Amino acid sequence: MKKKKTVKEAIQQITTEPKPDQLNLSTYFATPIFSIEKPEWVDSANKVCDKFIEQAKENNKQAIKDREKELGKKVGDFGMSHHSVSLIGIPELAELQSYVGQTSWNILDNMGYDLTNYELFFTEFWVQEFSEKGGGHHEGHVHYDNHISGFYFLKCSEKTSMPVFHDPRPAKLMSELPEIDEKQVTFASRLIHYKPKPGTLIFIPAYLEHQYAVDNGIEPFRFIHFNLQAVRRMITNAVREQTKSGGSGS
Repeated sequence: MKKKKTVKEAIQQITTEPKPDQLNLSTYFATPIFSIEKPEWVDSANKVCDKFIEQAKENNKQAIKDREKELGKKVGDFGMSHHSVSLIGIPELAELQSYVGQTSWNILDNMGYDLTNYELFFTEFWVQEFSEKGGGHHEGHVHYDNHISGFYFLKCSEKTSMPVFHDPRPAKLMSELPEIDEKQVTFASRLIHYKPKPGTLIFIPAYLEHQYAVDNGIEPFRFIHFNLQAVRRMITNAVREQTKSGGSGS
């Protein structure tokens, strides 16, 4: 008489015995990360951005003094990030900005979005550099009310910080299982570490949470960050008409 399997034995058989069937795989709801190498703008962009970074460092001097007074210790710019003012419309960066704008439109179109009745605008375009003393970083975040975010890396190396992208699906995180090997990119991956080099240009959907790993301050880490928003033409046309009417009546 054949011995009846226990529940434990049955489950073990299901999970360990090889199955000959080859399943069809369909991938839906994927999150794209687009990148391209554009080193031809690095030198000119760095030259333009130098003065903005210097001004940002100058603006942070008082904050550094106040912090050192509170801590009672000289820590310099440790842990800080020096952010410039907006660079939107800077003539020397016009070619880069135009390329980013057009490529962002192409990406949304490629993703399947109908932009017929929309116009794409930059909401932010600025340069930042992590602290010379090290410790510069960004916690995980998104840029709300935008549709495309991205980065153009000007100064970086194997020794600097890097962008880290988070799985944007909260339902997956709620039922997460341990990964077999976190160094391998699989369907189970929660984080993606992206190692750029000077000239790397990255575009992501603005909903994708990203952070920057802690920088050790060994070599400079600088990049341009940008965000773009798709705005309905009925809104932009109304604003233009209102502006035009206001201008003619003055």
